[in-house]
Amino acid sequence: MQAFLDRFLALPAGYSEGQYGGRRYGVSVSSSADGRRRKLYAEELGGKDHVSLNLYFLASGKPLLKPCETPQARVIDFVMGFKPAP
Repeated sequence: MQAFLDRFLALPAGYSEGQYGGRRYGVSVSSSADGRRRKLYAEELGGKDHVSLNLYFLASGKPLLKPCETPQARVIDFVMGFKPAP
């Protein structure tokens, strides 16, 4: 989980584009005002695929991953494999 967290938290806030699985994606990352929730929505450019998730930081400090209509393994794989464009 730590590798996923490091990778996810390194994604730039706002909109960016990049590649995953040889396909181009537009990715939006946002945070709540208090920083306790980060949200990602990714959409394949020119395709039908999408990935979305919320990551909550609980009062205990532990992260809680909540995928949105996407299996957890797929969300993790996307974040780990996504390569932002330079």
